[in-house]
Amino acid sequence: MLKGKKILITGISNKFSIAFGIAKVMYSHGAELAFTCQNYKSKKRILSFSSELGSNIVIPCNVVSDKNIKNLFCKLSNIWKKFDGFVHSIAFASTYNLSGNYIDTITKNIFQKSHNISSYSFVAMTRECKKMLNKNASLVTLSYLGSQRVVPYYNVMGLAKASLESNMRYMADALGSDNIRVNAISSGPIKTVSSFGIKKFKKILKICSSMAPIRRSITSQDIGNTASFLCSDLSSGITGQTIYVDGGFNITSMNILDD
Repeated sequence: MLKGKKILITGISNKFSIAFGIAKVMYSHGAELAFTCQNYKSKKRILSFSSELGSNIVIPCNVVSDKNIKNLFCKLSNIWKKFDGFVHSIAFASTYNLSGNYIDTITKNIFQKSHNISSYSFVAMTRECKKMLNKNASLVTLSYLGSQRVVPYYNVMGLAKASLESNMRYMADALGSDNIRVNAISSGPIKTVSSFGIKKFKKILKICSSMAPIRRSITSQDIGNTASFLCSDLSSGITGQTIYVDGGFNITSMNILDD
């Protein structure tokens, strides 16, 4: 499905990362992959993951810095003159901001930083690499239902993901005439190092899996399947959409089980 496609993967921190699950599925479909890491300290660790997926391209990039983003694509252009899209799997909120009352834990600095890293970085990366993208390129970012509904303890990340989804729609409109598509995947809760930073995450996971129509938790492979589809030519008519991959949980209201 992705044979001949060159895809940049961002946001892998360990093997439990959703981005790593996406990368594995894309590799199985024939994609040629490149990766980012947050800094040079983490590069060796990410190289050990990327080598399993046939790639030795790992470029440090702290998206807080526009200079870092520019440098990322400058280095990538020395390896790939053109490529076919990237997966944006980058977000930030501290554990403190995901464990208490929203109003009590929010600060101006955290509000701005979470939006900068979680949302602005998507368009900042796109602007910098736009000329490197092939015709029919596809960009995919990751969101969550907390962007649309109040999820306990998700707090500032809900606002940041709402910003990200709106950002995605405006990007889709701006890039449509260049035959570049932009979409978001709203994932169900998945066990990752980051998700366990959310207070009572295990309870949230249990409720979602019991109430979702398919009655199970979502896996990173589920997300990888959808991301692969969105980066393939099979989804050529889809852009500006938030695709829910949560087992149908987003459609439920009250689920009364049989006695």
